[in-house]
Amino acid sequence: MITFDTLAAFRAHIGQSLGSSDWVTITQEKVNDFAKATGDNQWIHVNTELAKLSPFKTTIAHGFLTLSLAPKFMYEMYQVQSVKMGLNYGTNKVRFTSPVPTGSRIRMHAILKEVEDQQPNGVKSVIEATFELEGSAKPACVAELITLMFE
Repeated sequence: MITFDTLAAFRAHIGQSLGSSDWVTITQEKVNDFAKATGDNQWIHVNTELAKLSPFKTTIAHGFLTLSLAPKFMYEMYQVQSVKMGLNYGTNKVRFTSPVPTGSRIRMHAILKEVEDQQPNGVKSVIEATFELEGSAKPACVAELITLMFE
């Protein structure tokens, strides 16, 4: 984990890697819980028997399940000690580039792309996030993650 004392130190890191998170296994239980929370019960996500007949041979995670792990992954990669409040502010350029079969492991690699001032005493950051799929050269998802942080 990278620790920054202040937002100024965080800003000085623009263009550099924030590292990679730990690997997370995408279990059928996680997929089912996500389906229940979102109402997205498509068979390719929740019907393990029918999914065996699919090209993937198993169920696959919802793309937005992969993306929803971004806050967990970011907490593992960096912290800014002076920050009193941080908010997930949005995403840009989200692409789900590869399916994530249940049982797979994913992690996120991040690069700090932009930091701009926000009043009062804060910044808006844009992070280039690549959600890596273990054993695959092609990522599961790529996105720009936008956060607000205030000292």
